[in-house]
Formats: sequence, structure tokens, C-alpha cells
Amino acid sequence: MMTDKSSLERIVPDELYAGEVTGDATLALHVERYEFAARNAMPGRLLDIACGVGYGTRLLKDRCPAVSEAVGVDLSEEAIGYASRRYATDGLRFVANDATTFRDAEKFDTVVSLETIEHLATPDAFLDNLLKHVLRPGGILICSAPTTPSVDANVYHLHDFSERTFRRLFSHRGMKEIASFRQVQPFRPTQVLDPSEARSRDIRQNLPTYYATHPVSLMRRIFATLRYGFQNRYLTIVWSAPDVAVGVRVKH
Repeated sequence: MMTDKSSLERIVPDELYAGEVTGDATLALHVERYEFAARNAMPGRLLDIACGVGYGTRLLKDRCPAVSEAVGVDLSEEAIGYASRRYATDGLRFVANDATTFRDAEKFDTVVSLETIEHLATPDAFLDNLLKHVLRPGGILICSAPTTPSVDANVYHLHDFSERTFRRLFSHRGMKEIASFRQVQPFRPTQVLDPSEARSRDIRQNLPTYYATHPVSLMRRIFATLRYGFQNRYLTIVWSAPDVAVGVRVKH
């Protein structure tokens, strides 16, 4: 059994609490993203970076018969141990490693990174490492992030993105957008703050005090609520990497 099954940041499908609305809804969103990624994966080798307990990596392998090898990577050795026991199969393995520094000599044709980048202190370094050392030139990178504020409520998130700022991370690196998938998750504030919802217990405590010392976060929350109402919004984008690896000069 995973020790953090009630965490906002760790979905374990086999261990969701019965009747837990937030857990079921979050799992459904994650599965939809993985289904979208599976429809856009290239043949060859596939990497699921920050794979958690591995259910999504297994979905990718099962849905993509042209994928010769799938690898799931996560920093948590506990999560990787669970994934290896529960989801490993022929052509699918799991590795404990840091998403920001992971490298692979053979590189991958498809890299999937779902709900990862908002957690990282240096998103730019993460993407540069993927393009230089992990993804093959001309390969596919499928990445998702929340595009409404989340840092204020979620203590594990370090960055807020809008659709514009999220896209800019990739387009500035010469990547071409191939497809996108937007998800909208309505919520009721009373439901999110319900103490019976185990996954809500990680929500930042004493938000008024936080907003008093982080006025920019408060303004982002007000603007997003006025624009969208009580919604969490997410964007998954399929990017085609440049045909020449970042940092590699073309010979003439």
C-alpha cells in the first residue's frame, strides 16, 4: 500500500477512498490526458517522465502497439516500487530517477510529461534537458499543466501558468504545436474544503494570511474567478521537437 494515497499529488487508482468525489474526478482527468497522449504518440520508444505509480504508463503501452519500449520515471522510489509490482509488463519498465536530470543514451521518440512542470523549481532547465538529452530530434513531447491559478491552494505547485505562458515555454524553443486538449473541471468551494474529502487535506491552510503576503496570487485568483467562475482548467499540448537537437549546430 502507498503511504500517501490521500495526497493531492499522488493518484493510486486501487486505493482511492470509496465515494471520494475529488479523487474520482482527478483520476478521470488524468486518464483522459493519458488517452489523448496515447492517440498522439509516435512508434518507437516512449518515456513517461514523473509517472507516479505507473497506471498511465501502462495505459500508454497498452494503447500503443507500435511503441517498442515504454519507460516510466519518477523520483519516488516507493512509487516506482509499486509501479513495478502492479503495472510492469513486457516492453514496460520503471526507473527511479530525477525528472530534471534524467538522461538516456538511446533517447525516445515520444516523451510524455503530464502535470509535472508546475512542480519544478526550474521548468526551463527541465525542458532543456529533455530536448538535449532525452527526446530524439523530430520527436514528440506531450506536456500538460493547470492554466488557472493553483499555487495559492496547492502547496506542491511552484508556478502558475496561463495558456499563453505555458505555450511560450515550448514555442520559444522552436517547437511546433501539433494538437491540444483542454479540460475544464468545475468545482464548489465548499466541496473542496470538505474535511471528509481526504485529498483536500493538503490544501494550503489559512489562505487569507497567504494572500496578505502574496498579493499577486490573490489578484490571479480574483481574475481567474471573474473570467471562468469556479473552474480548474488544464491544457495538454502535443509538440513536435526541432529536427536538430537543441545545442547541436548543423554542419554545412
